[in-house]
Amino acid sequence: MIHKTAIVDNNAKISDNVYIGPYSIIGPNVEIGANSVLHSHVNIVGNTTIGENNQIYPFSSIGTPPQDLKYKGEKNSLIIGNNNKFREYVNINPGTEQGGGVTIIGDNNLFMVYCHVAHDCKISSNIVLANNVQVGGHVTIEKNAIVGGSCAIHQFSRIGESAMIGGMTGVLSDVIPYGLSMGNRNNLMGLNLIGLRRSKVSNDDIKIIQLAYETIFKTPSFRKNIEELNNDFKENEFVKKILNFINSDKKRPISLPPNK
Repeated sequence: MIHKTAIVDNNAKISDNVYIGPYSIIGPNVEIGANSVLHSHVNIVGNTTIGENNQIYPFSSIGTPPQDLKYKGEKNSLIIGNNNKFREYVNINPGTEQGGGVTIIGDNNLFMVYCHVAHDCKISSNIVLANNVQVGGHVTIEKNAIVGGSCAIHQFSRIGESAMIGGMTGVLSDVIPYGLSMGNRNNLMGLNLIGLRRSKVSNDDIKIIQLAYETIFKTPSFRKNIEELNNDFKENEFVKKILNFINSDKKRPISLPPNK
């Protein structure tokens, strides 16, 4: 159903059972998957592809040009998966030439009121961005992460799988998978134990992750400390993810415990 006050370009591709609410605007290069709901006053433009069963709430703006002075109108895109919820006033921008030209959003995410996701971001699945989270350009957030309200994430930052970011945190350094990070300028405060337990990670695995964490971050020389890890620890699937995250981009700063 398309409300009579909505403006939908004839070239837009709207699948079956999509509801487009009052005063919404849909551009010519937009694709919307089946069973998605645009509640009202939703603006979707650009080369934007949206999957199935998404809910987009009033005054969200999706696909508008990047807020980047280097952007000169080159072709770009925004790809959004399935079963996401975008609450009121959410804003998501497509990519730029410098970042590959595409912003990607996965599945089953919740973007609360006033969230902004900038150009060239890669947001995985099962992620929660609480109210007023501001995500800078080229940011990567891995699956199952939770970002607390009013956080600001600096461009090019990485947030690992199942990490937890405390509210009102300024994220300038990368947060390891399963890490708990917070502060005016984010420090690593330990492991996201609640998240690990909710994910049904065994107690034995949690103990191994904790022991590995204590070894890796016992001093600021965390890369050297990794060499001291027990080989059995290095073979643990969760510790492997932490090590792969650290080693996959050696130019990026890693969030460390305070006073380390």
